[in-house]
Amino acid sequence: MADTTQKITPTTAAPVGNASGIGGTTDVNDSVVAKIAGIAAREVTGVHALGGGAARALGAIRNVVNSTDLAQGVSVEVGDTDASADVTLVVEYPFNVVQVADQVRVAVATAITDYVGLTVTAVNVSVTDVNIPTDGDDPADAN
Repeated sequence: MADTTQKITPTTAAPVGNASGIGGTTDVNDSVVAKIAGIAAREVTGVHALGGGAARALGAIRNVVNSTDLAQGVSVEVGDTDASADVTLVVEYPFNVVQVADQVRVAVATAITDYVGLTVTAVNVSVTDVNIPTDGDDPADAN
């Protein structure tokens, strides 16, 4: 099984870093980076949900039992000082798909840099569907 932890030393940590002056390392698991990216992507206006069809179906089941997967639709590759992310999402109609994807790219890169202190080399966005709301749609069903 591959090691999925990210080691961050005080020199590569976010600006707040190790203010105590005490030596040591901080391990940040890839799943933490994926959750941060997922939260950032969901906050972008025009994003209806994250993940492809199967992931969203499983997510709907998770929501019934109050167990939301915040990393749904997000995969990350984390190096020593950098990271990249792949985000799969559904855009809400009538938002501009390209603009939403660009805003997601910026939001995810900013969040990973701000919260984990990693340089983001790429954020690949895949839009798999467009949600066309109907009168009976509940906005809480998104994501």
